[in-house]
Amino acid sequence: MPATIVVGGFWGDEGKGKIISYIAHSDRPKIIARGGVGPNAGHTVEVNGKKFGVRMLPSGFVYRDARLLIGAGVLVDPRVFLNELDVLDRDFNVKGRVGVDYRCAIIEERHIMEDRGDEHLRKKIGTTGTGCGPANVDRVRRKAKQAKDIPELKDYLADVPLEINTALDEGHFVLIEGTQGFGLSLYYGTYPYVTSKDTTASSIAADVGIGPTRVDDVVVVFKTFPTRVGEGPFPTEIPQEEAERMGIVEYGTVTGRRRRIGLWDGKMARYSAMVNGATQVAITGIDKLDRECYGVTEWEKLTPKAKEFIERVEEEVKVPVTLISTGPELHQIIDLRREKL
Repeated sequence: MPATIVVGGFWGDEGKGKIISYIAHSDRPKIIARGGVGPNAGHTVEVNGKKFGVRMLPSGFVYRDARLLIGAGVLVDPRVFLNELDVLDRDFNVKGRVGVDYRCAIIEERHIMEDRGDEHLRKKIGTTGTGCGPANVDRVRRKAKQAKDIPELKDYLADVPLEINTALDEGHFVLIEGTQGFGLSLYYGTYPYVTSKDTTASSIAADVGIGPTRVDDVVVVFKTFPTRVGEGPFPTEIPQEEAERMGIVEYGTVTGRRRRIGLWDGKMARYSAMVNGATQVAITGIDKLDRECYGVTEWEKLTPKAKEFIERVEEEVKVPVTLISTGPELHQIIDLRREKL
């Protein structure tokens, strides 16, 4: 059985954690694996009114029957990783399910200090200060430590490509999640206001050690109102006062910085879907477009305004919208996959 990859279509914060967690519960993967950069990205999942923010573990941790893996392409901060295990283990038994590829590069304290002390990164680029950029520099220079070098991680070491490809060979479903978003890709984003590596689906597949022939679906997640944290171009940005009047005030999961808000950008969404090879689109925040859609779980119960927006997205992006999030909880979603595919 092929794998499915979920990635962000704008500048991150699209609600990937919600979409990943829903797919995990509905499609029951054997493995949920995480690619992407490192702890500079945060995913928020809400279960029964309680919010969980993760920076290292796959956001699909809420599905208790899946093996949780961190691919070799991901930078690991052992302190962040171990803290998340402690926080989440009581409710979700993550310690017994998680594996870190032994080849993951390690973020050290010196990387964090360099990241925060670099005036270019801090003031012009708007770095998260988590050490990812400097750690990736050391990785490229072949100077970084690997997970296999850290005693505290020895109980969690794994060969992630071997586990994933074996599961696929045995006919199991594997869900792979990316971080950040297309606009922050080192290659295709708004350079230099980007993260320290590519964030598209192709790179996420490489991060966890699978080839393109093993991927059947790529789900690109878009917000009805794109957001961005930090510096960089944002063509459809609106003033904060206007966003406040619309009831849209958000803060970054990792940095706590206030997110910049913009209007739907069909041109960027189309290009993002093209480069990612999207087969499906997930839309989040439809309830912010029209509050009457909050919690709706059937297409027929969406308002005309919301339906028109979804139809516009499909026309502009040329990819079917299959998942529509109508609120933060896992069950607040419209699943059109079986109807439209």
